[in-house]
Amino acid sequence: MPDAQRTVIVIPGDDPQQIAGSPQLDRLKPYGEVVLHRDRPKSVEEQLARVRDAAVILNSRSLVQWPRPLLEALPNLRMMTVCGIGTDAIDLAAARERGIIVSNIPVKTAHVVAEHALALMLAAGKRLAYHTSALKSGRWIRRDHLHLGDKTLGVIGLGSIGCAMTRLARAIGMNVLAWSWNSPVERAEALGARAVDFDELLRNSDVISLHIKLTPQSQGLIGKRELALMKPGSVLVNTSRGGLVDMPALVEALQSGHLGGAGLDVFDQEPLPADHPILSCEQVVLTPHNADQTPEGMNILNTGAVDNIIAFLEGRPQNVVT
Repeated sequence: MPDAQRTVIVIPGDDPQQIAGSPQLDRLKPYGEVVLHRDRPKSVEEQLARVRDAAVILNSRSLVQWPRPLLEALPNLRMMTVCGIGTDAIDLAAARERGIIVSNIPVKTAHVVAEHALALMLAAGKRLAYHTSALKSGRWIRRDHLHLGDKTLGVIGLGSIGCAMTRLARAIGMNVLAWSWNSPVERAEALGARAVDFDELLRNSDVISLHIKLTPQSQGLIGKRELALMKPGSVLVNTSRGGLVDMPALVEALQSGHLGGAGLDVFDQEPLPADHPILSCEQVVLTPHNADQTPEGMNILNTGAVDNIIAFLEGRPQNVVT
């Protein structure tokens, strides 16, 4: 076991609260000093000051970003773990060059996130937020919504969450088309889905659900061209990362009536500003990047992050991204 006097483990900005108060943190005490910051750093200088002595960073919130210049300013840093699947808050190339191990928590909350994506799809398709708002304002409005049972869902990304979403959609009688970078024909067929090319999926889906990680290659994957290819009246669901979607183009597609709705858990700006244009769109269902924030999901993620740190400190790194 490493020398507890020399190992500093820092949670640099646990806001919104993720791991503060978790009993999992107690498991780290034998391994060193655990420093928890409940608020986000207000400046780069403050962020660096918080982790200056850290050998390990538990980045519980992706709102705290780690670009190359910050990583280069931390000579003591040996390991970072995120509290989820996505590692886009960390410059992985810079971490690799500096020998910093980065770990994530794959697969374990896939069913939790997929359930949330299904809920967003149903809520957007049935126009639940729109009708609730109308009734609260005293309006009794008749407007058709989607019957989803015999419609087609397009799943972009057949990782663990995309697979779980496929199973849920099939359970309510939907047909599923699937696309991923690696053309997962066999995986799609095993799930009762059909692998197709990207544009075919866009043209033939009544709902499209995004389950792909954010990378330079996938940044802006759904833009003006892609939205125009989607069926009139179709619905877009995103529980992955806001950067996958060109938000001004999405707002335009919603306001023009080309799209029938959107269910979004992630955004291009987080927290979502009060004047963000997406808030002016009627046919949207929005949640604050909390698809995995159930008590069960939170505990899975907190346990996984602590497991990653202990495994590293015991000389057996796991779930290594780079």
